[in-house]
Amino acid sequence: MPKALLWDFGNVIVRWDPRTLYAKIFEEPADLDRFLSHVCTMAWHMAHDAGVTFAENRARLLPQHPDYAEAIHAWESRWWEMFSGAIPETEAAIEALHARGVPQYGLSNVSHETLEGTLALSPAFSRLEGVIASGVEGVMKPDPAIFRLVCDRYGHAPGEILFVDDSARNIAAARELGFDVHHFTEPAALRPALEARGLL
Repeated sequence: MPKALLWDFGNVIVRWDPRTLYAKIFEEPADLDRFLSHVCTMAWHMAHDAGVTFAENRARLLPQHPDYAEAIHAWESRWWEMFSGAIPETEAAIEALHARGVPQYGLSNVSHETLEGTLALSPAFSRLEGVIASGVEGVMKPDPAIFRLVCDRYGHAPGEILFVDDSARNIAAARELGFDVHHFTEPAALRPALEARGLL
């Protein structure tokens, strides 16, 4: 049975979706879809999580898409509008685990420039005893190295940790290394998963 929790951030503790912001910028859904699939793509955004600054990353993009300059700048200047609140079921679980003395940590692909602000989005983050952020460490999920870093830094074997993430790729990588895992797809399924493992 796992003895500790390892939480992803986006769409596990807090809801994050670029569409939340860009639906305010583009009136036509087709224009929104084109922007996110051809300009500010997830592949482009991953550089932020790898440690590249927002300024550096958009400098590469602006010459290619000058007509979208304002929208590209908004990826940083209006970053926080991509969030739409915390997930109550996760917040409640984190509080309940904290009350039971279960060690909890964070593991997120997140920019070093937005880490501090992200941790301020929910009181649940204050219950985490440590956080490993890709933008700080220079390695990202699903690279096995970042999962090994968790074990080395916090002194747990993989099988002692339950990893909760919304990404199937990350879940598969952690499972391959021996972590217990819960693929977070439905908030209501979280507490039963914790109870089944005797954590709550």
